[in-house]
Amino acid sequence: MPGFDGSDVIARLRAAAPLVHNITNYVVANLTANALLAVGASPAMVEAEEEVAEFVRRAAALVVNIGTLTAPRRVAMHRAAAAAAEAGVPWILDPVAAGATGFRLETAQVLAAQRPAVVRGNASEILALAGQTAGSRGVDSVHAAEAARDAARGLARRLGTVVAVTGAVDYVTDGARMMAVANGHALLTRVTGTGCTATALIGAFLGAGLPPMEAALAGLVLLGVAAEHAAAEAAGPASFQVALLDRLALTDDAALAAGARVTPA
Repeated sequence: MPGFDGSDVIARLRAAAPLVHNITNYVVANLTANALLAVGASPAMVEAEEEVAEFVRRAAALVVNIGTLTAPRRVAMHRAAAAAAEAGVPWILDPVAAGATGFRLETAQVLAAQRPAVVRGNASEILALAGQTAGSRGVDSVHAAEAARDAARGLARRLGTVVAVTGAVDYVTDGARMMAVANGHALLTRVTGTGCTATALIGAFLGAGLPPMEAALAGLVLLGVAAEHAAAEAAGPASFQVALLDRLALTDDAALAAGARVTPA
């Protein structure tokens, strides 16, 4: 399909078994770690400001998620991002609820200026990061993903990064290309941390050596395809979460290629 070649991305990920350093929020840490294990990556949840710079140099990728933000975590995030840049370790920023408070927005903006390979957020988070709105309803988006397409493209150009806007349809842009990912299921919105899981999966693909645009597409397609299969087996949100982890482990490149719905946007 145009713009996405899923023929060997999972095989590459599992062969690489990348160590993914996560500074993430405590609400999603368990799901994030289990999702990374399911796809063949190795998660590390290391966030003490005294050790993050040293540890990130050992990692294949860094995930920074500002969900449960505190002043010490902010220091750790800045130190890890700076060390990742110095060591050439690719990293991804998840600006959770960036528009909810000034503290969050300023933190997200300073981190974004440290040149992550990918920024992944919902429409309200991307709009806030782009300076177009400060509106937010906690971690939930009050905008459809389509509303942030232009902001995402402009932000990608300004930061020199890839920006992924997730929603009912996901949009991924490097400032020039824009791709839409139509995979997923409504049950993803009924389990906390699935957006954060998408961020972590993208981080894993970055750690496996995929370029940022391809890593973002691979992570979103993998989560979406796995969610579609998991939803067919689930009775509700709880069984869906379990089935989702199983499907992340069971999905191979053939299933990914067969199920992917990626088009230019």
